[in-house]
Order: sequence, then structure tokens, then C-alpha cells
Amino acid sequence: MKILVTGAAGFIGFHVARTLLADEHEVVGLDNLNDYYDVSLKQARLDGLTPYPNFRFVQQDVADRDAMAALFAEEKFDRVVHLAAQAGVRYSLENPMAYADSNLTGFLTILEGCRHNKVEHLVYASSSSVYGANETMPFSEGDNVDHPVSLYAATKKANELMAHTYSHIYGLPTTGLRFFTVYGPWGRPDMSPILFADAISQGKPLKVFNYGQHKRDFTYIGDIVDGVIRALNRIPEGNPDWSGLTPDPSSSRAPWKVYNIGNSQPVELLRYIELMEAALGKTTEKELLPLQPGDVEHTYADVTALQRDTGYAPQTSIEEGLRRFVEWYRSYYRKDA
Repeated sequence: MKILVTGAAGFIGFHVARTLLADEHEVVGLDNLNDYYDVSLKQARLDGLTPYPNFRFVQQDVADRDAMAALFAEEKFDRVVHLAAQAGVRYSLENPMAYADSNLTGFLTILEGCRHNKVEHLVYASSSSVYGANETMPFSEGDNVDHPVSLYAATKKANELMAHTYSHIYGLPTTGLRFFTVYGPWGRPDMSPILFADAISQGKPLKVFNYGQHKRDFTYIGDIVDGVIRALNRIPEGNPDWSGLTPDPSSSRAPWKVYNIGNSQPVELLRYIELMEAALGKTTEKELLPLQPGDVEHTYADVTALQRDTGYAPQTSIEEGLRRFVEWYRSYYRKDA
């Protein structure tokens, strides 16, 4: 198949594109290579994709309506994996307009491109952050998600609603994936694994929010990619038993679906730091701080729906995942760490 992967120079996009290429699909990777974080890391990821003869890179912004319409019309993609977005909960407090441009306008150009060019299936990144103020654990796709606590989360919830509209009106099959705290090699430098590894390696005090008491459903990138590919290969057809009297928030009569994609094994932050220190063979001082605005206290994914529908089963323990991450971190950043 010919598959568009947006955000191909990003963390998840790079890994998804590489797996699709290894499976001999034709992949067009799109990214705007913005400077939200180190562009050289994005370029290094692209350098790992360009040797594949079935890969082509397009530097373009998903919010550019005319350019995106032209790309879709020219390429006639079979399927689309949309992973490009302005990421980061805390950054949404500083630069909210970036989230409107990328996550709302950019997502609309993707929907329009798919609609007008008969794309078979759109799989897109949602986020565990949509659960917001929910306190029932584990988080289930059947839960109400109407109380986001960050603008980033609100844009991801909006993506799910926008996708449903296109599935309902135009019959476009769409699947949203609510990612839970993805980590592993080639991760973003603004995320906790690299921030923590840097501090521990350099012996600097480590800022630990919520006094280290919150839990995250850390999910290894290899398991995430497996789930994305499985979801891509399962085109939703609509739920004939769906009822507006007792509406299921995770499905519809339209060909629309949302899934959690996580490890379903939440780890307390202080325990995670201990495991990181063990993998690095070093310890450092911890500066315990309160919960930050926009952060949720705990995340815990119920992945039974994705398991039932696709056979998804995360395989990587936190210990093994961090070992692989540290191995990559040392090779890429700090050979002395």
C-alpha cells in the first residue's frame, strides 16, 4: 500500500514509518521539522528512513491547506497514519496558538484530504490526556471525557469529535489511538526519560513533580508501533447495535472507533526513577515539587478493546524498556553515561 505518515521525523512517526517500510509498503513521510525541540534529532531519525528505496520525505506543514490538498490529490494514498501534532501539556500554557494551528487546522486538512481522495482508513494520534479530571481507574474508552485539564488534551478530544463528523457524514473510516506515556529509543528530549537520564548522568538535582507520587502507564515504543499497525489493518465498519439512547463513547453507527493503547501496568514516578538510576548505574538528588498545572495525577489504560479487536498485547516490561532506552541514550547522547 501507499501510506502517508505525518510527523515522520517525530518519535512515534519515525518508528511507525520504519516498520511500514520494513513490511515493504510505500511510505511518504511528512514533517515540517519545526524547532519545538532539537531539529538535529529529527534529522537523525530521517537519516534512518532515507536508505529505504520505498520512502520519500516531504517537508511540509499539515496546516498548509493548499499544499496538503495538492499532496493528497497527487499521491492518492491508500491509508494515512496522522501523528503530526504540537505536543506537550505544559507548552500549551505558553503558546496556545500553536495547538490551534497544528492540532485543529492541521487535523482538518488531513480529514479533507482523506475525504476527497477516497482514503481507505485514517488512523490518528489521540492521547491519554483526554481523560482529564477522570478518577476511575483504569481509564476506559467507555468513560466520559468531557473534562480536559489542558489545552493540548482539549485539542485531542476535538480531533476525536472532528473525525466522528467525517465518519458520519462522508463514511470515512477513522480510528483514534489514545497513547499512554510512550518512551524508548529516539524519544523526545522534552519528555521525562531524557530529562531524567541527563540529570542522573550529570549528577544534577532532578525535579520530581507531585512529589513523585503520581503514576504513569509507561508504554514502550515497540509495543506502541505494534498497536498502531494492528489498528491500521483493522478498518472500522460501525457498530450496528449503537444507540443514541445509551450512547457508547468509544464507537458509533459510523465507521469510527477510539482505542486506548498502553501497557496497562502503571508505575509510580519514584519507582521509575529508581529503575532509570539502576540502568544508568548512578543516582542523584531529587527535588520534590507539587503537581504542575495541566498534569493529571495518574494514568492507567484499559486495553481490553484493542486486545479483543486486534490481538494487541504489550510485551515489554519497564525494566527491559528502560534498559533499551539507556543503551540508545548512551550511544546517541552520552557515551560516558
